[in-house]
Amino acid sequence: MFRSSHDAEVVPAGFVLFEEGDTGEIMFAIADGHVELTHRGAVIEKIGPGGIVGEMALIDDSPRSATAAAATETRLVRVDREHFMYLVQEHPTFALQVMSVMAERLRKANH
Repeated sequence: MFRSSHDAEVVPAGFVLFEEGDTGEIMFAIADGHVELTHRGAVIEKIGPGGIVGEMALIDDSPRSATAAAATETRLVRVDREHFMYLVQEHPTFALQVMSVMAERLRKANH
């Protein structure tokens, strides 16, 4: 859905998308490259093309639970709350994909 987006931006390796504890109003879809999620300094997941990060910020108003930084030069698309709601309404399968990502991350965190 986001791989051919004309709204994509390229960030260099090491670029921090957000930090643990930040407030957030944007999620990111990774079109190319990789983003590492870390919690308390430990890498918990590496997300590649087609993945998303920061989705929980669009569902609740809690602080970010992890830090996300580009592991490589990364092309990504910013999705704000308004765009997120549009995608959920217009593409119900998008909502299911987001829920699937959240469920998988929760299961990993519980192990």
